[in-house]
Amino acid sequence: MSKQENFRIGTISKTRGLKGELQLYVEFDNLDAIKFNSLFIEIAGKQVPYFVASIKYPMPNVGYLNLEDVDTIEKASTLVKKDVYLAGKLKPKKKKEEFTLMDVKGFIAIDDNHGELGEITDVMEYPQQIIATVRYNNREVLFPLNEATIKGINTEDGELYIELPDGLLDVYM
Repeated sequence: MSKQENFRIGTISKTRGLKGELQLYVEFDNLDAIKFNSLFIEIAGKQVPYFVASIKYPMPNVGYLNLEDVDTIEKASTLVKKDVYLAGKLKPKKKKEEFTLMDVKGFIAIDDNHGELGEITDVMEYPQQIIATVRYNNREVLFPLNEATIKGINTEDGELYIELPDGLLDVYM
């Protein structure tokens, strides 16, 4: 599984007890509404699958997690400070009214004049504006996400229709 297919839900913050229970710091809203029996823990850059024996949410942003085959504090302590992911198919779809410009990461940017630019690899928010990044002709290209550049968004197909300012691509080429 690649990181693109899965989504991050939090980090294992510490062990709990002597029988391998882990405390999970949850960074994903409404995780308790998602039913799952397996998850992925990032170890040495790879996402390793684990089966969930049980999970409880005693307070906001905290989960107590028991994994199959992790039944001692020694096994559990090797997982502390590791990122935790769920399969991408479990990620809840956002309603149209919940969609923000930060959600266009992974969309394909299509310019009126230059055609398909590529996949938006990053979206960064600055005080003045929101900037998107694409790889176009093996170069990193940054462009603003605002009313002047965005001509349309197709959330179903993951496409962002834009009209870049004149000469912007020339700066990068």
